[in-house]
Amino acid sequence: MNHILSFFEGIDPVWGALLATTFTWLVTAAGAAVVFLFKELSRKWLDGMLGFTGGVMVAASFWSLLAPSIDMSARMGFPEWLPPAVGFAAGALFLFALDKYVPHLHINFDPSLKEGPDTGLRRSTLLILAITLHNIPEGLAVGVLFGGVAAGIPEASIAGAVTLAIGIGLQNFPEGIAVSMPLRRLGVSRARSFFYGQLSAIVEPVAGVVGAMAVLWMQPILPFALAFAAGAMIYVVVEEVIPETQQDRHTDIATLGFIGGFIVMMVLDVALG
Repeated sequence: MNHILSFFEGIDPVWGALLATTFTWLVTAAGAAVVFLFKELSRKWLDGMLGFTGGVMVAASFWSLLAPSIDMSARMGFPEWLPPAVGFAAGALFLFALDKYVPHLHINFDPSLKEGPDTGLRRSTLLILAITLHNIPEGLAVGVLFGGVAAGIPEASIAGAVTLAIGIGLQNFPEGIAVSMPLRRLGVSRARSFFYGQLSAIVEPVAGVVGAMAVLWMQPILPFALAFAAGAMIYVVVEEVIPETQQDRHTDIATLGFIGGFIVMMVLDVALG
């Protein structure tokens, strides 16, 4: 871990944001590659992994994003509650708007339950769009932290940014599986299932660089930006991840997966960040 931190401390933080979010994208690709090894994946395992994803996102939203936002707000002279509350609400509303205006279909849901504008897009495309929306706040979160490092904000550290990227990477592995396997079941070839599975996370490097540069240009927005990413991530968990795990009989497995993901991200952030 020390070697990794030394590497990131020696490069421009915007490049660091790009590299860190490229790592999270590549982990998604590794998960999507599981489609070459197995024809199907047990629904029980899929629900457990999606639960794990939700737990990581919720823990990261507090320890990596909201807690630093509260600390920065006090130091910058804002009321401690104001930037976290405003940013959190804005992040949730941003995902709410995307959810309403981008056609998509959540994993494990019947095609009749597709969301967004009515469209003739195929079910496979709608599944990919759903996970792509999911990945935008993850890339933003990592990028915003790296931007805070570049801006010299005391509460933002390379260790915290790298730890968040590792946590996001961990939960991106099952996300890659969660896209490629359903596509394979729909009759899509293994190669195309892998391609679309990894493609769903290509927005993370883009969002990471945008988040880092936005903070560099407008340093006072950092506490708002951190809370914005947290609000967007919590929206995804409540609106998408948790409902997806409750569609079958494996709800207990999904809940235990959530608890496990929460603990893993909490330990990572407290011990390393």
